[in-house]
Amino acid sequence: MSAPSIRARVRAEMIDEIKTVARRHLATDGANLSLRAVARDMGMVSSAIYRYVPSRDELLTALIIEAYDALGDAVETADTGVDRLDLRGRWHAVCRAARGWALAHPAEYALLYGSPVPGYAAPEDTVAPAQRPPVTLVGILRDGLAAGLLTPPPAGELTAPLRDDLAELADAFFPGLPEALLARGMAGWTQLFGLISFELFGRINESLKHRDAYFDHQTALMADLIGLP
Repeated sequence: MSAPSIRARVRAEMIDEIKTVARRHLATDGANLSLRAVARDMGMVSSAIYRYVPSRDELLTALIIEAYDALGDAVETADTGVDRLDLRGRWHAVCRAARGWALAHPAEYALLYGSPVPGYAAPEDTVAPAQRPPVTLVGILRDGLAAGLLTPPPAGELTAPLRDDLAELADAFFPGLPEALLARGMAGWTQLFGLISFELFGRINESLKHRDAYFDHQTALMADLIGLP
């Protein structure tokens, strides 16, 4: 193996180790990462870590993209495991996969959907990975429309300003999706992550012992709202 290949491999291994240590800090200290602390845990002088990670923000961005991709993998895999015409079954599978990933990776979930990190602005690189979960939901809606299994809600349930906003959003990301259906899909998706957040951050845990059953009940109500048969 050539010397450049060895250097590249060592560099990649060092970056992976830095991200592993940073994830441990996410779990204990939250998203306000300190490169100094990461370097200390790795036995490096603080200046040395900058040879691999130029800034805290770049490290956060790498962790955010990897977390979004892991969540995207989870929901997409769950969706493909259900018959294409079983719209409600696909919805439940996607919801359970999102919850399962969040419960297994609470620090990464908090990085994505918790409080904003002070002084950090997510770059454009994070947009496509962040869209993977909602695009999976839109795929369910599209398949339902194409198969005649899903009837769009009446457009009249939207005010004109909201319809304009949703039409612009649909044109940019979900062409051909009726605005009123997009609104209900977005409501279901935002309620899903609100439900996951309330559980993950302990808002309902003292009140509800059977949280699996509660989760399935709530996601069934969301499916009703969206209009899934």
